[in-house]
Amino acid sequence: MENRVKRILQEGQVTIGYWLTLPSPSVAEIFAALPLDWLVVDLEHSPIGWERLEDMLRALRGSPVVPLVRVPSGEAPVLKRALDRGPLGVVVPLVSTEEEAARVVAACRYPPEGIRGVAGTRASGYGATLPEYFSRWNREVLVACQVETVEAVERVDRIAAVDGVDVLFVGPNDLSANLNRWRDLESDAFRRAVDRVLEAAQAHGKAAGVMCTGPEDALKRIEQGFRFVALGSDARVLAAGAGRAAEAVRAGLTERRTTAG
Repeated sequence: MENRVKRILQEGQVTIGYWLTLPSPSVAEIFAALPLDWLVVDLEHSPIGWERLEDMLRALRGSPVVPLVRVPSGEAPVLKRALDRGPLGVVVPLVSTEEEAARVVAACRYPPEGIRGVAGTRASGYGATLPEYFSRWNREVLVACQVETVEAVERVDRIAAVDGVDVLFVGPNDLSANLNRWRDLESDAFRRAVDRVLEAAQAHGKAAGVMCTGPEDALKRIEQGFRFVALGSDARVLAAGAGRAAEAVRAGLTERRTTAG
């Protein structure tokens, strides 16, 4: 068990990945074959349930892609339940204070550094590898806190200072909405908020993360200083690819009719 994404981020390098929102192990397996660093199985904004999460994590097993889970909330029982299924880290929504961040970290770590319960679940080979898993886990778990509220932006330097927080993650839709500038990513308010996240991450040796709309946006964000970069989601890729193909064929048919007429 080694979290290579955590190592890459600690070295100051960039990692890329996708959000998985479709409840399909087959889709997870397809994305695991791509040249990515990580995949986040999303339990916050998707129909994926706990049993299907486990199936999707099995589909990622054996690939070099690091499996992560976005939990629906930062409550300790939720984090415990997600981690027991075997990902190497979590993305936690709506972390707005340093106290919340500290509670998240504690829930993700075993004693004496945290309060995570010890059990022989899938994560530890159903107990077969529990001693090794327990001894290494606190060093390997990756914790990404989402900065998506006004309060989180105001306290982002304190959140970044919490030991055990690895990534400060910006979701442009939620953050811009909470700034009363929904999807206006060029507004001064949004730009200032992003700058504060980047500055806090750099000051405390953490990585800044962001959700992007595609390759061009991702390269722009990397140039800004983001290092945990989501290229989009499986559903968005599917819809965009199928849409482009359909539009191209429709356009071709229209051109043929025009020529024939």
